[in-house]
Amino acid sequence: MSEPVVQTKKQAPRPIADPYVAPGPSGVAVRTRLKGLTRRDEEVLRLVGAHLGSLASTDLKARCADGSDHGRHTWSARKRQLTPESSSRWAGAITKATHDQWALARRSQVAHLHTLETGITTLRHRLSLPLGEKGTKRSPGGYRSRREWHAKSRRLAALEERLAAVRSDFEAGRLRVVRGGKHLARNRHHLDAAGLTEAQWRQRWEAQRSFLQADGESGKRCGNETIRVTPQGEVSIRLPAPLAGWANAPHSRYVLAGTAVFAHWGQEWADRVEADRAVAYRVHWDVERGRWYVTASWQIPAAPAIPLQAALAEGVVGVDMNADHLAAWHLDAHGNPIGDPRRFSYDLSGTATHRDAQIRHALSQLLCWAQACEAKAIAVEDLDFSDAKSRERHGRKKRFRQLISGMPTAKLRARLVSMADATGIAIIAVDPAYTSTWGAQHWQRPTTSKKRKTSRHDAASIAIGRRAQGYPIRRRTAPPRTHRSDGCGPRTVQTEPATRGREGPRHPDSERAPDARARAKGTRKRGTSAPKTVRGARGIGEWQQLSLLDTA
Repeated sequence: MSEPVVQTKKQAPRPIADPYVAPGPSGVAVRTRLKGLTRRDEEVLRLVGAHLGSLASTDLKARCADGSDHGRHTWSARKRQLTPESSSRWAGAITKATHDQWALARRSQVAHLHTLETGITTLRHRLSLPLGEKGTKRSPGGYRSRREWHAKSRRLAALEERLAAVRSDFEAGRLRVVRGGKHLARNRHHLDAAGLTEAQWRQRWEAQRSFLQADGESGKRCGNETIRVTPQGEVSIRLPAPLAGWANAPHSRYVLAGTAVFAHWGQEWADRVEADRAVAYRVHWDVERGRWYVTASWQIPAAPAIPLQAALAEGVVGVDMNADHLAAWHLDAHGNPIGDPRRFSYDLSGTATHRDAQIRHALSQLLCWAQACEAKAIAVEDLDFSDAKSRERHGRKKRFRQLISGMPTAKLRARLVSMADATGIAIIAVDPAYTSTWGAQHWQRPTTSKKRKTSRHDAASIAIGRRAQGYPIRRRTAPPRTHRSDGCGPRTVQTEPATRGREGPRHPDSERAPDARARAKGTRKRGTSAPKTVRGARGIGEWQQLSLLDTA
């Protein structure tokens, strides 16, 4: 007796989320260099930044000590304590920055807690499976050897202990925040590995811990009473009470000899300053370049949301993000690729400033090309690699984890949204599920020719654009139910008949007799046309039979 055949059930694809138009930016931040500063100006800026930085460190320590017991009264008490050492406005800016930093650390703690829980769940699942059992795309399999199984069991115990400590801190409201950055603080004990001397490290440490920023005030002169920048570029700072002796202007103000001129968004900034609308400023020292910079930021009204169909009325540009380039293809209103694909390369190695410049350059090229194509929408994937970055899920695939960890998905989408807002192009976020697989399956081979070789990423950009338009990724639906000819009517998912140069529903060019193939006698030639009798004809339209057959 033969053993019964066990049929494995194929997993159905997960549900695909609907595309949506990404909301526009809610604020603007522009930076410029402070030029023409004297030694006295730089000395005053360093003294003010160091003094306010020490107050900010004290305030952050007090805020972390309050934990979850923080309230309106504790905030007021801390502000009153800082006011004699600075001013009321400086104290307000310090306490607000402290709360923002504490909230960011709290979100990071929650993310770390979620990462530990995900890793422990994955370890427990893999340890429960037999050795060597294969996994699926959705869940990993068992470990390869007994040695690896034992090592992972020890790691599970370590993660459970770490999770208990983090969960205890979270429930108690305890946070450990380092002003200046934990990475820079650790470099102090590894100067040789960091390539720094003690003086260089001290200079970076003081620059990171310096505090010289002020919130905007609507209705005040030039939009800020603490750090004021006039439309002509004159910069003045209200000095804290202990440093009032350095003032060279009335009301304990120090006017810098240097000037600040904003080239980018300069007219908008000048209009706000002249109208006394709120503008926030931050002055900081760039150690690498040896220059002082000032950053101006303000809020802008949210742009009205564009309906999805209106944004897609003139086609869309599908963009597939990769580790070293953006693959883009222009699609018309019916989901058909137009012209040739484009590739915008960038290099994500080096410093953070270099990576950010590379991303901005690639996005600028993409937006310029989209404007040349007269497209009003760009479709991108709503990527989130939080689960795929897990060491427990892809432990042996170190290069793959490094690849996806180096892709700045959130920063790229935020940059693209802010840059596209000025051009009037809408950004549509789509579900990234199966775009690369289905795009290569249905579009890579049909779009490849002798003069053009379509890559997998180019095909994925077509899939992304079609998903944003609401069309299926596949080029056509299944054939009709009866046979492969058009017996049940044309296929529905294809281009409109009126679109010139595109594939449309196929109709027979002439009438054909039912026995045409039999009369062709096995040749490959087309069968003879239908006889001139109503009974033997097969039409595609409506026939009107006359009372007398006209055979003339």
